[in-house]
Amino acid sequence: MSDYFSGAAQNLHTVRDYLRFAVSRFNQAQLFFGHGSSEAYDEAAYLILHTLHLPLDRLDPFLDARLTDSERAEVLNIVRRRVEQRVPAAYLTHQALLGDFSFYVDERVIVPRSFIAELLLEQLSPWIAEPEEINSVLDMCTGSGCLAILAAHAFPYADVDAVDLSPDALTVAERNVADYALQQRVHLIESDLFAKLGDKRYDLIISNPPYVDAASVASLPQEYLHEPKLALGSGHDGLDATRIILDHAAQHLTGNGVLIVEIGHNREALEAAYPDLPFTWLDVSAGDQFVFMLHKNDLR
Repeated sequence: MSDYFSGAAQNLHTVRDYLRFAVSRFNQAQLFFGHGSSEAYDEAAYLILHTLHLPLDRLDPFLDARLTDSERAEVLNIVRRRVEQRVPAAYLTHQALLGDFSFYVDERVIVPRSFIAELLLEQLSPWIAEPEEINSVLDMCTGSGCLAILAAHAFPYADVDAVDLSPDALTVAERNVADYALQQRVHLIESDLFAKLGDKRYDLIISNPPYVDAASVASLPQEYLHEPKLALGSGHDGLDATRIILDHAAQHLTGNGVLIVEIGHNREALEAAYPDLPFTWLDVSAGDQFVFMLHKNDLR
């Protein structure tokens, strides 16, 4: 693969040239796209625009712009790393986008891609009828802090506790919370799930916990191996963390409190394990198989 890069700087001149080159190399390498982009073209455009400090939503005006020598080297380097090391794009740019929100990420945290983000951008409508009445939110397994930050924006009168077991992840979350000037409302807590929360109660608990089952962990594409193992696998069936959340959520919800959890492709296994729980499955862009909701009364 390196042979393709050795003469590229002498033969590629414009943004259009580098875009074509990157798409070809990505397709040839059969990269996996699951960390923000869904195809080679979108990821190539994003990496090139980001590297050249150009607006991410405006490619056409720059397609025929010629690159300087230093710009050529930078673009080739990031394309090479994506191909040869299979590093997810978000780790190469240290940026993850959720809607109009941008978050700093590195390999201390999983790349944000939660479907719960879509729901928070709509203030969990219609499930939360009065967003201003939400006063307390818990984001369990916060990682980069992205969902906690989105929750703080969705519910402007709420204090948000953001919990994670990993001190490294919380260091990243701290940076993102500061970037959005939310230090007074988003509180970072190092805890193994509910272990250090005492008797605290919340109007809303959201969680995107580890949920990859053992068989899937063993066959993950190489891109996923750059992410923290702690944030991916969760036992034989992928439900170890979710079971603990279901066992303890009721005692940490207020009287009308709501629990929302993302569980990946585990809907069938979850419903088989909890046949008496009246799960409400929320519609997201990928369907109604991935995020469930329960009220406190459902958990009693």
